[in-house]
Amino acid sequence: MQNAPGEARPATVAVRYRERLAPSLWLFLAAALGGPMLALVFVPAGSAVALVIGVVATIAIIALMILGSPRVEVDGRLLRAGRAWIDASWLGEPEIRTGEEARQARGPALPARGWHLIRGGIDGVVVVPNIDPADPAPSWTISTRTPDRLAAAIDAARAAATTSA
Repeated sequence: MQNAPGEARPATVAVRYRERLAPSLWLFLAAALGGPMLALVFVPAGSAVALVIGVVATIAIIALMILGSPRVEVDGRLLRAGRAWIDASWLGEPEIRTGEEARQARGPALPARGWHLIRGGIDGVVVVPNIDPADPAPSWTISTRTPDRLAAAIDAARAAATTSA
């Protein structure tokens, strides 16, 4: 059960887990070099102009990287991964993968029809089976820096979904 980008999301309850899958520090440092490189282009127009353009470009690049990063949330009975969401009553037991298991889950063992929110530079992965027979995605594979916390939040949401059903 996924919502379209323009469709309203269900009302939220207490947030059990929230994470923004922002790029790693090394990517921020690499992106921050874009501003000074752009400033070099504008040096002939004046050093003050070049400095301002370089600073503004660096701030804009980093802000866009942060704002454009998807979020993973578990609130109430919902799991949200990026723009998609699913009711926890349709989720199976979450599986935590780290190290070589996470590499396999992101690569050779990644189901072609599953829902994926994979980000490079983030080692942990949580794989959650989707037990909804009408949903074509058999599982959700989600990158996370804290797979144990995400799995615990999904378990709590599943428990809340079964007690309120």
